[in-house]
Amino acid sequence: MSCDNYDACMTALDTHPADAFASDRAHVFHSWSAQGAINPLVVTRAQGSYFWTEDGTRYLDFSSQLMNVNIGHQHPKLVAAIKEQVDRLCTIAPFHANDARSEAARLITEVAGTGLTNSDLNMVFFTNGGAEATENAVRMARLHTNRHKILNHYRSYHGATNGAITLTGDPRRWPSEPGMPGVVKFWGPYPYRSAFHSTSEAQECERALQHLDDTLMVEGAHTVAAIIIETVVGTNGILVPPDGYLQGIRERCDRHGIMLICDEVMAGFGRCGEWFAFQKWGVQPDLVCFAKGINSGYVPLGGVVISDKISATFRDRVYPGGLTYSGHPLACASAVASINIFKEEGIIEHARSLGADVIAPGLEKLKANHPSVGDVRGMGVFWAIELVKNRTTREPMVPFNAAGADAKPMQELLAACKARKLWPFTHFNRLHVTPPCTSSVDEIEEGLAILDECLTITDQYYTG
Repeated sequence: MSCDNYDACMTALDTHPADAFASDRAHVFHSWSAQGAINPLVVTRAQGSYFWTEDGTRYLDFSSQLMNVNIGHQHPKLVAAIKEQVDRLCTIAPFHANDARSEAARLITEVAGTGLTNSDLNMVFFTNGGAEATENAVRMARLHTNRHKILNHYRSYHGATNGAITLTGDPRRWPSEPGMPGVVKFWGPYPYRSAFHSTSEAQECERALQHLDDTLMVEGAHTVAAIIIETVVGTNGILVPPDGYLQGIRERCDRHGIMLICDEVMAGFGRCGEWFAFQKWGVQPDLVCFAKGINSGYVPLGGVVISDKISATFRDRVYPGGLTYSGHPLACASAVASINIFKEEGIIEHARSLGADVIAPGLEKLKANHPSVGDVRGMGVFWAIELVKNRTTREPMVPFNAAGADAKPMQELLAACKARKLWPFTHFNRLHVTPPCTSSVDEIEEGLAILDECLTITDQYYTG
């Protein structure tokens, strides 16, 4: 039965989209929002790279919702796997063994070791999402090392729970401070806006690692349990580390007995054209946080991939953490199906090709056409367009953490994209290009053509 006819497809959800907006505004408390200022779309269906609102308007999803619908909306094989698991077993407590959970863990550890020499990432702790993965990875590192400090980048986002939001570097952490103790932040590489006044990527790498050395010196490396990084920084810039940086962090962790935690919640499962972004540099972390792309958010799921040396710590010692829905069968069945679909359909390779052959040259054309485009960067289907008022001074199009009238140029850009039925993601002075990994070349070009039209708006604010 086709769900183009909504009334013919109503089952247990005995309501209608016309009622959804009123009920939402009366009863749903939205995240990251002043409740009286939001005006949500009522979305009724989605397919592939598109979603539809109640009135039939179709949007090209250039943000993959929250950079998580890597496999595209409503992939039929993934939907079928969830339905099959519903009929077999909906839920079971995490202290039982279950075939969906076991196979998901096996497949995750298998792909985590891709391209690595002697990978020992052999165990998985399942969570409900990325923030809980971060929380548990930090807990494991602290207990394993018997140290308490955690170092992380200022330009980062690690989740909104108490510990994860403390680890987050962007302004979303401010209202929650003081948070988890023992967190120390440092500057990571960002060649376009270098904190170290570097003039090349090689110099940026060298100076960023020296800054980390200085931070470890004054904090006492022997007190540091872990360094946690987004392998490729997501919301806060889509910052691809220069070659040598990840290797340099790994070397320092080994030298000082510090655990390396790679937060791959956003960067993993095809987003960067790899199973996990750290594989591009051949560096193995001690702990890996995942969520989002593992099953494209069809069912909530996250987790931590754990190296042998850390899992061995808890062989005879109780791990003091757990979740009622850890390894939920529906979620794990969807993860199994998703990983197999990625393999069968060559989605990792497709994402890599889209980035290199379509998105990168397309964004370079936008940069050539629009003076307000200061920088474009990324890999796979994970890209940022950084907008500036002046290319020489690199003054951002809007100030850091801009709101209200200060954010007007970006608000106008976003509105123009949506008016042309393109759904992008913006953050501060950046517009992110993060469509599903399954997007076609035509869909990418459709989105880039709309951006070409809309960037004339930010060009009007250019003063260079």
